[in-house]
Amino acid sequence: MHPILIEIGGWPIYSYGVLLALAYLAGLQLAVIRARREGLDAARVMDLGIYLIIAALIGAKLMLVVVDFDHFRENPRELFSLFRTGGVFYGGLIVSVAVGIWLMRRYRLPVWATSDLFAPGIALGHVVGRLGCLLAGCCYGRPTDLPWGITFTNPAAAANAGTPLGQALHPTQLYDAGAELLILAVLLIFERRGRPFAGRTFWLYLLLYATSRIVVEMFRGDPRGMVFGMSTSQFVSILIVPVAAVMLLRLRGARA
Repeated sequence: MHPILIEIGGWPIYSYGVLLALAYLAGLQLAVIRARREGLDAARVMDLGIYLIIAALIGAKLMLVVVDFDHFRENPRELFSLFRTGGVFYGGLIVSVAVGIWLMRRYRLPVWATSDLFAPGIALGHVVGRLGCLLAGCCYGRPTDLPWGITFTNPAAAANAGTPLGQALHPTQLYDAGAELLILAVLLIFERRGRPFAGRTFWLYLLLYATSRIVVEMFRGDPRGMVFGMSTSQFVSILIVPVAAVMLLRLRGARA
């Protein structure tokens, strides 16, 4: 792949950073378009989205420190590497949801209806972001002999993400991106069908994503924090699934 997109004056421009920025911009733009369609203040939603991006970046990096605490404790200088890494998705999601709920109440925006606006944007941004992971070689899969296995050869991937070189691996970045793309389609196609209610799109996204993440984590091969024999993200996903299901039932009941 291509961990380094281009070099300008001897300074490398990393593919992951570029794709991550595009991911946030794409997700935010989709949320703004949806806000205009729903008659909400698009400028206020834009402001909210910018704060959510900042919260997501901070949360993702904080959770990375928690997950790899032993590594950072033994190698404190590695903390500076946080400036060029994306972090853990769930950390960013948890912090941004907490900040988002607080800001929506402060801005007097309907919490669940506004959350519904952002859910497809999160899915879209995650699709783009996972392509950045593929280019960087991070979040790689276990070795495989399946015909669609992907082999990394760029030394920069090994240096930056510890990616095994010259060995076919499960393309877990594409598994995750494909799952998110499918989830995005489901959210947009079925958003208006049945008996919609505020919060349905947001909690359905969490339910579907957490379910897909449980499966994808089985094929991951990169070192991650473990909880009860599961990766941190898999453990969090298992917690999210019942919470999302209960919230969907509860909000649907309130709508009825």
